[in-house]
Amino acid sequence: MRKNFTLAEARRIALAAQGFDQARPSAAVKANHIRRVIDRLGLLQLDYVNVLIPAHLLVIFSRLGPYDRAMFHDVIYGNCDYIEHWAHEACIVPACHWSELQYRRDDYQPFSNSTITKLRNKTKYLTETFDFIKNNSPLTSGDLPPRRAVKRKSGEWYRSLPRRAIDYHFGKGAVAVADRLPNFQRLYDLTERLIDAEHLDRAVTRGEAHRTLLKQAATAFGIATADDLIDYYRMNAKDARTHIAELVEVGTLRPVQVEGWQQTAYIVRGARQPKKLKASALISPFDPVVWYRPRAERLFNFHYRIEIYVPAKKRQWGYYVLPFLLDDNIVARVDLKADRKNGTLLVLASHPEAGIDSERTISKLAGELDTLAQWLGLARINVSRRGPFARALADFVRDRLG
Repeated sequence: MRKNFTLAEARRIALAAQGFDQARPSAAVKANHIRRVIDRLGLLQLDYVNVLIPAHLLVIFSRLGPYDRAMFHDVIYGNCDYIEHWAHEACIVPACHWSELQYRRDDYQPFSNSTITKLRNKTKYLTETFDFIKNNSPLTSGDLPPRRAVKRKSGEWYRSLPRRAIDYHFGKGAVAVADRLPNFQRLYDLTERLIDAEHLDRAVTRGEAHRTLLKQAATAFGIATADDLIDYYRMNAKDARTHIAELVEVGTLRPVQVEGWQQTAYIVRGARQPKKLKASALISPFDPVVWYRPRAERLFNFHYRIEIYVPAKKRQWGYYVLPFLLDDNIVARVDLKADRKNGTLLVLASHPEAGIDSERTISKLAGELDTLAQWLGLARINVSRRGPFARALADFVRDRLG
């Protein structure tokens, strides 16, 4: 059995595990297609920054192409198969992992600046809040009785006490998200009303849970270092490394070396190892392909940071920059915005990576932008003249896409 892999081989293994080894559906995307993507990844990290489209919706689009977003909503919230839960961050996860995620509920603590932590009679208030939810759900946090919060410093980021209370019950697993309203607001209900008893009542040890989730992470990554696997579900590093060793011992994972990687890598049993891979996809900032930045640099030599919170004058790439995947490498990045009022997909900046086939990259990128614009219901693409790729991309879009 092989123990050494080139970097290109590792990229193809990783991307195949992520679902980029299969052609997009030739006919309309069905609910089962969406389910297979989520189940394959094990989770979708939620992010509702809507400058383009909520990031988790783009994860599905990257793999399947255009799909009915109402159908996605029905898949997630129309049954008991999926829930929102803390996993990597706030995520959509299969409900069958409820027991394995008990450690996240056990370890949950409110943020240090939460007004709940400073409240007198906190336990009494949390009990009252839970009783109100029990008797009045489903509801939003705004439906909870108002209550005056503790004093806060001027300019301090703030959520109401009812919102903090419901966040606490969500983090501990007492309540769950029953639905998302059109404005993305959460609608809450008791967890026991939203998850099947077979998942709620199944008990596993912390070690069993970690091994199951580490195997899921390894399956989703195909080939990964211990740090990659630990980050997937945000586990305690010491405990996780023990369980990784146990998965090696039983043959679920196999230690290997990847060209240029200083750390030992692990390949999951049954991982596909394609000799070629054809893909063309804009990647969400919170896609597992790039969400752990050290892995993105190791795998693609791609330095990637979100610059949403960076002052405009200090941004290197742009406000909402998406990597562009072509075949088995990340070859460019584009700063995108949906101008819904004017029906236009704005390409605010476009940058190539070093050593790429510029002509082919521009052609494929333009095609992907066109598909994205149509999916978002935007009639036009406007390419700004910022970035080394901008002029050539703008010319291609004008001449070929009209």
